[in-house]
Amino acid sequence: MSPSFECGPARGSAAESSVRGSFRTSDGDKCHCSTLGGMPVEPSSRSVQSTWLYTLSGIVFFIGFFAVFVTLLLLEGYSVEPRPMTLAVIVLQLVAGAVQVRYCWFLRAGRAGGLPAPFWTLALIAPAAAVWVLGLFVPGGGFLAGAALWAAGSLVACLVPRRTGWLVLGASALLFLAHPMIAARVTGEPFAFAADIGAWPTLIYGALLPVMLLTSIWWWQIVVELDRHRRAAAELAVTQERLRFASDLHDIQGHHLQVISLKSELAERLLAIDPDAARDHIHEVRLIAKQALEETRSLVAGYRKVALDDELENAREVLTAAGAQCDLRLGELRLGDSPADASARSVLASVVREATTNILRHSEATRVSITLSADGGWQRLEIANDGVADAPDRGRDAAAGSGADGAAGSSPAAGSGLAGLRERLAAVGGSLETTTDAPGRFLLRASVPIAAEVTA
Repeated sequence: MSPSFECGPARGSAAESSVRGSFRTSDGDKCHCSTLGGMPVEPSSRSVQSTWLYTLSGIVFFIGFFAVFVTLLLLEGYSVEPRPMTLAVIVLQLVAGAVQVRYCWFLRAGRAGGLPAPFWTLALIAPAAAVWVLGLFVPGGGFLAGAALWAAGSLVACLVPRRTGWLVLGASALLFLAHPMIAARVTGEPFAFAADIGAWPTLIYGALLPVMLLTSIWWWQIVVELDRHRRAAAELAVTQERLRFASDLHDIQGHHLQVISLKSELAERLLAIDPDAARDHIHEVRLIAKQALEETRSLVAGYRKVALDDELENAREVLTAAGAQCDLRLGELRLGDSPADASARSVLASVVREATTNILRHSEATRVSITLSADGGWQRLEIANDGVADAPDRGRDAAAGSGADGAAGSSPAAGSGLAGLRERLAAVGGSLETTTDAPGRFLLRASVPIAAEVTA
C-alpha cells in the first residue's frame, strides 16, 4: 500500500510550481522501460540519485564478487588439470560476469519494470548458457558452471512480471542444481557432492543472490515512491493556492462583469429612446468598471504582499516537502508599522518567495538555511543553500534567479531574478549581496533599513 500524505492549505503566495523535476534518461538506459507506476524513475533530487548509486554499488559488488569467486575456483581446477575446455569455460565466465555487472543498471526500472532491448538480454543469457553447456565436460565443476546461468536468471526475474519472474527463478534454480548430476552422466563419472569444487560456498552465495537483488530493488522502489509523494504534496500546496486566488478573482470579477453586461445592453436599447437615461447607464458602467479594476488591483497586491512570517513558513514547508532540509532561524524583527517598514517587509517577503522558487526550480539543494536578524539600523535576511556543488553558475541562479533568466521566463525588467530584487530593495533603501561563502554553498543576503531607527 502506498503511503498517503495530507497537505493543508498553502500559506503565503506560493509561486509557480518549482518542484517539477527535469527527468533525464541516460544514454545507457534509453533502450528499456524508464517508468515506475506511471512516473519517470529518473528523479532529479540529489538524495534520490545518491540512494540509487548506493543501491547500484551494492548490487554490482554482489554480482561482481560472485562472478570473480566462481572464476577463481575454476582457475584452481584448471591449475590442477589444464584442459582447453576448462579454459574456454573460464573465458566465457568472465564475459558473462562483465555483462551481468552492466545489466545491473537496468534494475533502476524497479521490480517488474520491463526488460531492456533484446540485445542486452541475449548478451546476458548467451555466455551464461554457453558456460552451462561447456561445463558439462569439465570434471568437478558442476555447480560452478551453472552459477552464471543462475545469476543471469535472477537478474531477468527482477524485471519481468512477478509471476513470470518466479517461473524464471524456478527454471534457473533447476538448471543450477541439476547441472552437476547431468555433467556426471555426460562424463561417465559418479556424482560426488564433496568432489565438486567449492560446492558449499557456491550454493550459499547463490541462494543469497536473488534475496539481495529483490530486497535492494524493493528498497529503491520505496525511495522513489516517497520522492513522488513529496513532489505531489508540494504540487498540491501550489494548486490549492492557485484555486484560492482563482476563487477570489471570480468573486470580484464575476459580479461586476455581469452588471456591466446588463447595463451596457440596457444603455444600447435606451440610446434611441432616452439618450439621457442611456448616458446615465454608461456612466454607471464606467464607475463599475473602475471599481472592478481597483478591487482586482487590491486583490493582486494582497496576493503579492503577503506577511513576511507567512512567506518564511511557506518557504520552509515547500522546501521540506521537496526533500530539502530547511533550517529556519527567526531572530528579532524590528520593522514596525510605518509605511516605510511595511514596504520593507513586503520586499523581504518577495526575496523569500523568489529565492525559494528558484532554489526548487533550478538547483539540487539538500540543505537550506533561512536567517532573519537585526543588525544596528538594518533588518537582514540571509538565504543559503548547498545546491551549487556541481555547477556554481547554475547555483547562483538557483538561489535567487539570475538576471538573465529570473523566474521562469520573466525578464529582469518585470521584477524577476537578481536584477529585479536589487531594484525593489534599492527602492526602499536596501541592498542585495550574493556570495559563495563555502565550497558549494551559495549565500544571498538582503538588507533593508529600519525606518524608526533611521529617523531616530
